[in-house]
Amino acid sequence: MLLQLSLAARLGHALLRRKVFSPSCCRPAAFMSTLLINQPRYAWLKELGLKEDNEGVYNGSWGGRGEVVTTYCPANNEPIARVRQANLEDYEETVRKAKEAWKVWAEVPAPKRGEIVRQIGDALRQKIKVLGNLVSLEMGKIFVEGVGEVQEYVDICDYAVGLSRMIGGPVLPSERPGHALIEQWNPVGLVGIITAFNFPVAVYGWNNAIAMVCGNVCLCTAMAKDERVDLLSFTGSTNVGKQVALVVQERFAFEDADLNLVIPSALFAAVGTAGQRCTSARRLFLHESIHDEVVGKLTKAYAQVRIGDPWDANTLYGPLHTKESVKMYLDAVGLAKQQGGSVAYGGKVMDRPGNYVEPTIVIGLPHNAPIVQKETFAPILYVLKFKTEEEVFAWNNEVKQGLSSSIFTKDLGRIFRWLGYSSYTIPFLVNGGTPNLLIMTPK
Repeated sequence: MLLQLSLAARLGHALLRRKVFSPSCCRPAAFMSTLLINQPRYAWLKELGLKEDNEGVYNGSWGGRGEVVTTYCPANNEPIARVRQANLEDYEETVRKAKEAWKVWAEVPAPKRGEIVRQIGDALRQKIKVLGNLVSLEMGKIFVEGVGEVQEYVDICDYAVGLSRMIGGPVLPSERPGHALIEQWNPVGLVGIITAFNFPVAVYGWNNAIAMVCGNVCLCTAMAKDERVDLLSFTGSTNVGKQVALVVQERFAFEDADLNLVIPSALFAAVGTAGQRCTSARRLFLHESIHDEVVGKLTKAYAQVRIGDPWDANTLYGPLHTKESVKMYLDAVGLAKQQGGSVAYGGKVMDRPGNYVEPTIVIGLPHNAPIVQKETFAPILYVLKFKTEEEVFAWNNEVKQGLSSSIFTKDLGRIFRWLGYSSYTIPFLVNGGTPNLLIMTPK
């Protein structure tokens, strides 16, 4: 919430071309006397135009007539500041203004639209560290990841600027003599963006920058059932999205895998952002001949993960986003035990302020255990043992979700066989790291 407000404030006139509606996913308002924004350590928040009480709706001017909510820091569960959300009247006004703005924006030449997006990227560059701090403060990811996420918005702005001078369409032959077919791409109108908590900047930026140079206006966050929204982009869970499957990451290592690659890759894939990425590793398939050795080495690696303050440069692992996430983690660990698994590492809530849980390795579960088949947005890695190539390829594809897969092997024939079996997951990684931070280009 505060992140969206500060981004809008920093981008200034560039955002007047698009309309932003910013509801909150935070807890009900609590009017505490001690907010982090008033503490000297967090004085940098005011550099972003934030204050104790913030207006949460921007549609050409700041406002908001809805509920007041308080946003909290997951590292210590202390209140940061308050935001007034939109009510239905604010939403209706924002949609109306967005539709009117689109009539003007769509007529602006694409390179000129690209120039506005270039200014957005430059504004982000100027405050990239302080914005990264805010990502870390509100979401809980470590500082370097927060900065990296803002950099993703910058990068997609650069991409969009180039795209603005390359939007075209082919000239195709016609079956009619003396005629040609000309294909032209036109703006669709109002693009609604519904994003997830774990990448509040990057996912929004990927959508916004591309939509803008294509001549569209953006509404964040839109109502999914609003037929006035011409195109809706949704990132989130299966339960919320209903028709949008939350994606997961799977990886497997054969007996000829280079363990010097497997261990660090699996570690970061599973515990990065405290397991709260759409590409976080959930399942690690190990050939039975190397299973015990890898589990032993991975357990030792887990014990060395530096857990702590997200703003400490030495920290590699921060808190979960909310107390509800902690409960979800505990429920999943409990179900894993009930279904026959054992905890090789972790499995408990940490005794410290904030929403900290131990990164967890679970072994001994069958590949089709219900908890293994279910997406849990938490740092739990299910390590599964396999015997043959055929069975592990089939197991890899048996879950309903699947964004990406990785394979560790030196067998080139196996790599190409895997590419065929795993065709529903993107991207494919061979003997490499995890695609946890990607510049998502439009399809």
